Amino acid sequence: MSRVAALVSLMLSVAMAFGQTLNDTIAEVTVSGYHVPANISAATPMHVLSSEQLLRLGATDVGDALKHFAGVQVKDFGGVGGMKTVSIRSLGAQHTGVSYDGVSVGDCQSGQVDLSRFALSNLSSITLTVGQGDNLFVPAKQLASAATINISSQPSDTLLYIYMSAGSYGLANPSLHFGRRLKGLRLSAYGEYKYAKGDYPFRLWNGRHLIDEHRNNSDISLWRGEINLLAEPGRHQKIAAKVYGYSSVRGLPGAVIYDNPIANERLTDKNAFVQLLYENIFSRKLRLRSAAKWNYSWMKDRNADAASTRTDIFRQRETYLTATLLWQPVGCLQAALAQDFTHNYLSTTLVTCPFPSRSTWQTALSARYATGRIAINASLLATAVVETVEKGTAADNRSRLSPALSITWKPFGSNLHLRLSYKDIFRLPTLNDLYYTVIGNVNLRPEKSRQWNVGATWSCQHSGGRGFVAATVDAYHASVNDKIVAMPTMFVWRMMNVGKVRTFGIDATLTAEHRWSRAEVLTMMLSYNFADATDRTDPHDVQYGHQIAYTPKHSGAANVTFASRYATLSYNLLFSGRRYSLGYNIPDNLMHSFFDHSVSLSKEFALGRGKMRVSAELLNIGNRNYEVVRFYPMQGRNYRVTITYNF
Repeated sequence: MSRVAALVSLMLSVAMAFGQTLNDTIAEVTVSGYHVPANISAATPMHVLSSEQLLRLGATDVGDALKHFAGVQVKDFGGVGGMKTVSIRSLGAQHTGVSYDGVSVGDCQSGQVDLSRFALSNLSSITLTVGQGDNLFVPAKQLASAATINISSQPSDTLLYIYMSAGSYGLANPSLHFGRRLKGLRLSAYGEYKYAKGDYPFRLWNGRHLIDEHRNNSDISLWRGEINLLAEPGRHQKIAAKVYGYSSVRGLPGAVIYDNPIANERLTDKNAFVQLLYENIFSRKLRLRSAAKWNYSWMKDRNADAASTRTDIFRQRETYLTATLLWQPVGCLQAALAQDFTHNYLSTTLVTCPFPSRSTWQTALSARYATGRIAINASLLATAVVETVEKGTAADNRSRLSPALSITWKPFGSNLHLRLSYKDIFRLPTLNDLYYTVIGNVNLRPEKSRQWNVGATWSCQHSGGRGFVAATVDAYHASVNDKIVAMPTMFVWRMMNVGKVRTFGIDATLTAEHRWSRAEVLTMMLSYNFADATDRTDPHDVQYGHQIAYTPKHSGAANVTFASRYATLSYNLLFSGRRYSLGYNIPDNLMHSFFDHSVSLSKEFALGRGKMRVSAELLNIGNRNYEVVRFYPMQGRNYRVTITYNF
């Protein structure tokens, strides 16, 4: 901890020096009031977390924060460096799209974006949109997923922001964000380092054996950083550039096995991308947004067991271009045309690698009609895919049309909104699905999904405008056909289109706020999800009608925060009902329900020309080593202390 303390002192000294030398800061302006959540008037379910809310949730990354959204299942392999992927409404992680500052993030190899790669200390908001959103001014690729997670970084005019977090099992996580305005330009830079030994104790039953050990090979060391440049060459033009870099080395602790606790697999990840976004408002009726991105990913998987040591290296290259034209002929009508092109290339050191590449063309035509009482959104997405390989046989080229429709209606003179939406979408087989050694299958068809949603939202002010209450309830039906799963054949496992899943569910949220004064505020956020997601592949199969793996029927989250002039106290709860580790719902595959309770206490005060915030968190108060993934125990009771400074 002495190194951590020294680092904190150094960063604070730098902050004070900047506070004394920079004289072009703008005086602070405070605007008081309340804000009803944006999802109240949205035609499809939408959830938003601001930077202030993210600080209160006790989350360490984007994957942790998303656990507080209704209808979200996060597959968490435990530990600080554990991979986290998100499935929305039981459709699978590959059906979830991710966007960072308006440009899509992808992984052609696995189709899943590891959300633990995104730090919370640099974010201004996280938005989850299920189905087709109301905003037409987006790339076509954002219309190509069943749900989309939009991640927004801190604005570039933040002058200086220092973040330092330390906690149990060797956690040290400092970061620095610096922004400056320079004659029409806004420049910002962000850098972060994170280290954790991750050797937390756990107690876990594996069959009839109680394992009482410490997690091993669970350490992580990572660096990430980015540089952002925002220019406004004209009154109605904007150019935003981003350069991003990420590097991590971590151990993969593996599943807890009674007679073999040793794990030696190590994973090294490197990722860099450059993206450029241009926006031009030609007139009140016409505007253009375009973007270009180049992405490179490199991963080394080294596994040393008793018999041998194997090292595999995977490289991905992606080129992405997009342009969207928005036309608003009259105030109540909008139309948009979006055109995207993506080229992916994958190479590996595997002997059988065919070095595949994929070119994807996506064209989206969207329209929106909105008045004070009714809003109608409609879109049609056309997708064309060309597959090529350097050796062997390539998969067939594909093309498909995907429609979507959403309607929201506000009855006259009420605080109630009614909404209905439908979306037909598909996801392509990943390059691993098609070409990975032995199990790959070039004859795979795309997974097809259909979503129906009907819901109601309601909000009102109370206590003379000192607070509000907002609630949403949505019932949904989702289906997936031609689901891609690994199936055993006569001699080997192969990827095959044999799965069908049907889901009926309910999402409910409640948000409330009461304000006694500017400094004394009580806020509450509740979410609940019911999901009956069952296998409908073969009526003669023993697991037909069983709940699919890792999907609880009941889950939820809660946050209650009381802020005063003295301190801010926050309580968080995560709940998951029982679920099964396999699609065969028998007692041997049962995973029990769990509650995860956490509390945090924070204090903000003036320091020099800025503000310092000190917070202490006690996580998993019940000290339960529950499992999100079978035999991957989560941390028990642990703590974290965070210091932030900004001006």
